[in-house]
Amino acid sequence: MRGPHNIIRLVRTLATLERTGAIGQVLAAMDAPPRLRAVARILGWPFKWLGLKGDPALPPTTRALTALGPAYIKFGQILSTRPDIVGGELAQQLKYLQDKLPPFPVTQAQQMIEAEFGQPISALFSEFSEPVAAASIAQVHHARLTDTGAEVAVKVLRPGIERAFRKDIDAFWFAARMIETLSPASRRLRPMDVIAHFEGVVMGELDLRLEAAAAAEFAANTQKDTGFRVPTPDWSLSSRSVMTMDWAEGIALADNAALDAAGHDRVALGARVLQLFLSHALRDGFFHADMHQGNLKVGADGAVIAYDFGIMGRLDEYTRRVYAEILYGFIKKDYRRVAEVHFEAGYVPADRDIDEFARALRVVGEPIFGMDASRISMARLLAYLFEVTERFGMETRTELILLQRTMVVVEGVARGLDPHINIWQVARPVVEDYIKTNVGPRALLRDLALTARVLGRFGPKLPAMVEAQLLRQSQPPVPAEKPLHPMVWMGCGAGLLCLGLILGQLI
Repeated sequence: MRGPHNIIRLVRTLATLERTGAIGQVLAAMDAPPRLRAVARILGWPFKWLGLKGDPALPPTTRALTALGPAYIKFGQILSTRPDIVGGELAQQLKYLQDKLPPFPVTQAQQMIEAEFGQPISALFSEFSEPVAAASIAQVHHARLTDTGAEVAVKVLRPGIERAFRKDIDAFWFAARMIETLSPASRRLRPMDVIAHFEGVVMGELDLRLEAAAAAEFAANTQKDTGFRVPTPDWSLSSRSVMTMDWAEGIALADNAALDAAGHDRVALGARVLQLFLSHALRDGFFHADMHQGNLKVGADGAVIAYDFGIMGRLDEYTRRVYAEILYGFIKKDYRRVAEVHFEAGYVPADRDIDEFARALRVVGEPIFGMDASRISMARLLAYLFEVTERFGMETRTELILLQRTMVVVEGVARGLDPHINIWQVARPVVEDYIKTNVGPRALLRDLALTARVLGRFGPKLPAMVEAQLLRQSQPPVPAEKPLHPMVWMGCGAGLLCLGLILGQLI
């Protein structure tokens, strides 16, 4: 499936962006250089007739992304949270992608539910509404349980969604492979690994049983968090393609006018969303990784309500400590320590100059401190960060992709609520609390105790392991095998090359 036929898919993507007028709108919103705009138009114009038409009633970029399919819609959802990158007008247009996509018929959803549970819809739900929200992967219905009368949300996967996603991801694989082949310098960004990570995340999102499990775990982790709620799943009415959860009533976090009319403090809400994300990532190592406005509400009591747990992120204890130390270093303006942490974690090659790296990091951090967020160009900052990673040979860390992406989205959500928010000031208490608990003498003693417990479990095996090692050392060394003749190696290489060419044709 990952063969050259995907060239057509990628050409159609560019042609669709050109045909709908999206390519000019996106590049202009992102303040792209004139040369890049010209190249994009020259490449897209000859194939314009191949582009998908989309819905003419929609704005150009929204129209193009909805026509191209679910994977592109996911990308648009991320951009919708970043008016500082794509501009306020385009970000507002892209919010349509969060939960207002065209739904499929309610009768089709009911038929899927009946087939899944082997019962008529009336035996399961006394009320079942038209779709109340429709996104790239599924749509949601408001319903009432027949047996208890409880209000629930019923999420149903879009028919054929898995096949549609696989087509898009197939083209992404081909593009990543071509990029690595044609541009060896791009390999430090590990495009193939990035697509593998994206595929794993998306395929997991297509099994609603996994989402129900994530919701249950997330609810357990956050039950003591003030001002935050997670609806719990109903396992008896959840399956691979259907998920039933408690109904969450509230105002969408994207509706600032409604929030103001209801008397909610948007400045406090923006700070809380950012602090909740950091707390979940650092404290629990398990966080909501799709926290755009379409997946967040505000209840009547002012609590933030999260839903849609198809994409969740995990961090191991070591990565959490590294991440916290990096954030803490920025907060304290200790750029030397931030640089040291990058080197200690292996994020920057050891042969690079640590002082030069610290100076580059200062350029990232200093403009943010004490400056109104509305005056910070995140697009320019991200462009500089990319230059820094290239200059210092930093590779993409696939284990941090979700964290980094979610941090960008959450900051965008917080800015939408409070355009003047200072993320470092808001993050400081959460990061400092984590540092006090998990970095320092107390954490060292806890780690030593954990190590002792692990060694204790292997205590009965240690004598036998030592004895086996001593026996191996006492045996005479095995003579080294005679190396193969160079011609043999050349023959093997030629054979592998031929095999690779054959497989490439078959693929």
